Order: sequence, then C-alpha cells, then structure tokens
Amino acid sequence: MPVSAGTSFLIIIVVAVTTFATRVVPFFVFPKGKEIPEAVQYLGKVLTPAVIGMLVVYCLKNTPVMSRPYGIPELISVGAVVGLHVWKRNNLLSIGVGTVLYMFLIQAVFV
Repeated sequence: MPVSAGTSFLIIIVVAVTTFATRVVPFFVFPKGKEIPEAVQYLGKVLTPAVIGMLVVYCLKNTPVMSRPYGIPELISVGAVVGLHVWKRNNLLSIGVGTVLYMFLIQAVFV
C-alpha cells in the first residue's frame, strides 16, 4: 500500500523531533556545573566500543566460512577498516573504504 506524502512528512517530523530530543535531554538532566554520576561516566566510556563490537558480530554472523569464498572478502574488508582506522582515525573514511572494497570484492573478484 503506497504511503501518502502527508504520512511521509509526518514520519519525518516525528523522527526529527525524537532525534533532537535524545540529543537535548542530557543537557537538561545534567546541566552545566552539576556532577555527572560515576555510572553515567562509565557508560559513556564503554558503551560505544560495546555497540561497535555488537555491530561487527551482527554483520559477520552469517559469513560462509565452510564454502566458497570462505569469508575472504569479509576478512580483507575488516582488515582494511581496522588498518585505515588505526592509521587515520577517521570513522567515515575507514567504514566507507571498507564498504566499497567489500562490494568490489564480492562483485568483481570473488564472483
């Protein structure tokens, strides 16, 4: 069933307001000068690496390692992402190059 332009616009507005709210609420909960609890500081340090680790596991969970191409394109792409990130410390560059490399490998090299 096609979605009307009004419904699409409403969805965009709701998503934008929700995204903005998630960015603004911490400034009201922890105003400048107020001590941030230890638990929140700890979560700020460990949550990002944990989420990225979960994303890596999710992306690689169905990699075929027992059949051709044996996960080689994934291994090369992950290596490129890690290497570029260690070298340049640029998320956009490392993820972008890794994605383009992976697509090239599965469409042109490991056909």
